[in-house]
Amino acid sequence: MRSRGDSRRARRWASCTPRPGTLGSPGSAAAIPCTPRTPRGCSNLCNTFEIDLVVVGPEAPLVAGVADQLRHAGIAVFGPGAGAARIEGSKTFAKDVMAAAGVPVARTLETPRAPCVVKADGLAAGKGVFMCRTGEELEAGLRAAAALGETVVVEEWLEGEEVSVLAIVSGEEALPLPAARDHKRIGDGDTGPNTGGMGAFSPVGGVSAGEIVDAVHRPVAAELARRGTPFVGVLFAGLMLTDDGPKVLEFNCRLGDPEAQAILPLLEGDVLEAFAAAAGGSALGGLAVEDRAAVTVVLAAGSYPEGGDHGTAIEGIEDAEAEGALVFHAGTARHEGSLVTHGGRILNVTGLGADVAEARDRAYAAAGLISFDGMRYRRDIALEAARV
Repeated sequence: MRSRGDSRRARRWASCTPRPGTLGSPGSAAAIPCTPRTPRGCSNLCNTFEIDLVVVGPEAPLVAGVADQLRHAGIAVFGPGAGAARIEGSKTFAKDVMAAAGVPVARTLETPRAPCVVKADGLAAGKGVFMCRTGEELEAGLRAAAALGETVVVEEWLEGEEVSVLAIVSGEEALPLPAARDHKRIGDGDTGPNTGGMGAFSPVGGVSAGEIVDAVHRPVAAELARRGTPFVGVLFAGLMLTDDGPKVLEFNCRLGDPEAQAILPLLEGDVLEAFAAAAGGSALGGLAVEDRAAVTVVLAAGSYPEGGDHGTAIEGIEDAEAEGALVFHAGTARHEGSLVTHGGRILNVTGLGADVAEARDRAYAAAGLISFDGMRYRRDIALEAARV
């Protein structure tokens, strides 16, 4: 969030989180001690602190219509309204949009049969997808998806490599960002249950983000605009690179973890100005991609993804940052002046380098300096890409 009256180069920022804090000096970030859970609560917060630009992070507020409420209150928002956010909020809706736009997508199976992929139709925090290779896994996947309280969607099993391609979108205009690859399973070698993501790297060799945005994002954005729900924000496509070409697996309507932590550090220019341009309907531009790589490793609680951890002391972040790593907080809090765990995925550690191998070495070296009881992380993030 950007407060009114600040200059373009000297701004004050407010992060709407439950952590205590006050608005800082120009150019600094600060946390406001509140947790607005409704669209009206967010607009009231913006009025109180004179915020004139809001960048919405999570998907649930977008699907609930927080961007609509803020725009109605005259506040610029980088994030889609509820109508366009259905591209993530309902897989059935997304498939309908892609069919109308002529975008290739994984085929829906009328009769479930293994191998296949079972998905909860609505939001599930990245944990509503079940890979079912056998009949037993299919039965378990159907039960688990139904338990989430959503309509169940069953899709064909696709072979290939996954890739995430994000674009800043304003209406029918789209600005491609570097492609990334996520590692969703909890365990090394892609074993165990799906998570919100255990690590990512960018760029992805042999993948043209521009070509995919031309084939996927722009047609989808045009279709949403045709329906009277133009998209403003980050349109995130998860795709499978099959022998028949890329096919869309799902859409997100915002920046997603951990891909964002591997993509944004590679951008050269003022990302906020691009967000503001999209929110204001201005021409997109002003961003370039640096010729280097980033690898992000997620440090998670020992019980993740089934559970999380709260109140455990975290050590070593300053040491990791001193080595040049970027450490992003995902599930942390302050307790009596100390940093403690407060969630499932606790930290994202990003290393930068001339190539993926160098970035990976730096990310893992930094991750090894951080510790908290029960900490777990995958040891094979970007391993295959580093060998190329």
